[in-house]
Amino acid sequence: MRDRDYLLDRHGIVFKVIGDVHPDSHYLGYVKYHPHRRGDRVLFGRSYQQNSVVSRSFGILARRPECYVYSDALGSVITGVPRRDVVRHYSARRRLAELHHGNAGGSETSGVGGDLLAIVERIAERGWSPFFGVTGSFLVGCANRWSDIDLVSYGPEGYGAARELFADRDVIGAYEGEHLTRLYLRRAKYMEGSRFETLMEQERRKFQGMTAGVGAHINCEPLRSDTAGHLDTMRAKEIGEITLLATVTDHAEGVLTPALYRIRVDRVLHSTVDDPESFADRIVHLRSYLGAYTGAFRAGDSIHVVGRLVHLSQEGEDTFGVELTPWTASRSYLADLAPDVAVHGNGTATRP
Repeated sequence: MRDRDYLLDRHGIVFKVIGDVHPDSHYLGYVKYHPHRRGDRVLFGRSYQQNSVVSRSFGILARRPECYVYSDALGSVITGVPRRDVVRHYSARRRLAELHHGNAGGSETSGVGGDLLAIVERIAERGWSPFFGVTGSFLVGCANRWSDIDLVSYGPEGYGAARELFADRDVIGAYEGEHLTRLYLRRAKYMEGSRFETLMEQERRKFQGMTAGVGAHINCEPLRSDTAGHLDTMRAKEIGEITLLATVTDHAEGVLTPALYRIRVDRVLHSTVDDPESFADRIVHLRSYLGAYTGAFRAGDSIHVVGRLVHLSQEGEDTFGVELTPWTASRSYLADLAPDVAVHGNGTATRP
């Protein structure tokens, strides 16, 4: 079981797995597809609705309280599928291998599906197959002509391969010129209030583009290695909410999901915890388990952050951090480049 694989439970709900650390009772994740009479996808001969907002899983699962589970890693109640209810595991890595060996199916033979096959072939030609997987609608078999292509890569080797793949203009085009507006509109609905210039600077740093054939959106989320890492031992406890300005001091752990950045707090703007300035120097991490912030920031960036304040413990070290958890129904937690300065991938800084 790997991060971003999918699981089908005995009630017909498809979950997207989040993270690689799970309790003995559940696999943590959120509802990605669920039966719905007005759904625009078809699975198992039934209409299904796609869900792209993580917190909506709480409502979708309202009659399934056994799917509410406390996560030691995130320090809060999130959603997950009980292990005893899982009836099928969709492996992203195995799906890529199936596509390469000709087990495509109707939705993967023309249009955006044809573009996917061309990209899978390019991955295989370069010997990168062990480092990639196919997730999203093409993983479970409910893609349509409006579908995106969602890839994942595994570990530092996969990250390097993804960098090369997304620079290959024979299969993937860049978001440039008028297409930047298209990308902005895709992201702005989840990043309300973000300025065009700063949001596009964040987005340029990610692995995303348009397929060379039909111009479909394609992205790749770089995940961590198969072997356990030190992030697996980090435990969190939620203690409040906080809004702050900070400087990224180290982004080495932020280029893979879950993203973990080292930060220095410059100013606390708001907090539900009394006297946050007294321990602001101990708020040293910014973390996100979703891909929106993977690779988005670089050392030296000034960032504006609204998130959940958590106490973090790991191997005897106690610190504080800001968690950009999507499992909140009350508000959206966001981080974006502060408009005064943005540091580019080459280390130079520019002011709007």
